[in-house]
Amino acid sequence: MRRLVCTAILALLGVATSLAQSREIRELQRDVALLGDQVRQMQRSLDENLTALRVLVQQALDGVNKVNTTMAVLENNVRERLREQEKSLVQPVATASSKVDQMATEFQGLREAISDLNVRMGKLEQRIVDLGNTIKVLQAPPAPPPAGAFGPPPGVTAESLYAAAMRDMNAGNYDLALQEFTDYLKYFGSTETAPNAQYYIGEIYYNRGELDAALRAFDLVLEKYPENVKTRDAMYMKGQTLLKMGQRTQAAEEFRAIIARWPASELAAKARARLKEMGLPATAPSKRKRNS
Repeated sequence: MRRLVCTAILALLGVATSLAQSREIRELQRDVALLGDQVRQMQRSLDENLTALRVLVQQALDGVNKVNTTMAVLENNVRERLREQEKSLVQPVATASSKVDQMATEFQGLREAISDLNVRMGKLEQRIVDLGNTIKVLQAPPAPPPAGAFGPPPGVTAESLYAAAMRDMNAGNYDLALQEFTDYLKYFGSTETAPNAQYYIGEIYYNRGELDAALRAFDLVLEKYPENVKTRDAMYMKGQTLLKMGQRTQAAEEFRAIIARWPASELAAKARARLKEMGLPATAPSKRKRNS
């Protein structure tokens, strides 16, 4: 009897345990089903978000491509306009530059021609003056030498001696010309062309590099014949001689004296050029008074 009861009890316990396990399984299955639904919903939401993101990315790419296309078109238009402006501007500028260079070359040639003409005019003027002096000598015979003085050798006249000296100097026969000019001053020192002879003596010494003798000769022109056609030339050549001797201050004084006395003359222009080469002003700087 007891055995039957125990068996029945065990059977009931087995049924109860089986029922309990079946309920847990069903609850677990329900939880798994709910979790599966949630996963499917999340997958569906993720798919939708990815689709929307792909659309946005594609729209952004399309926008970037449109901007790039627009920039390329704009850049091409700008380049075309720049090329057109370059074509329209470069040629006129190049033409103008070429004309300016041509005009500068022509002006330079004109300046050189004028400078050469001035030099030639100066030489021509000097020859005219010398010719006029020679004519005056021919027209007016020289005054007789003072009593007791030695006269010129027989057959030697003022005009023939002066003409011979000029001819020998122009031919480069400086020794002979120097002797002839010296004889001219010895025999005909009171004629109108005596200052010329004295000046040409200084010029010969200068060309031979005998600067001390040249300086004395030019000083004699200024001392013995202070007012004559060679005064300006003697002052200028004295300045040149002093400059070669390294006496810059004295040379500048001679050049400035020419500019002060004959400001519009050709020698004044040469004197200004020499002062400029020396780095000095055309007029002497004024001395400032010291404050007492």
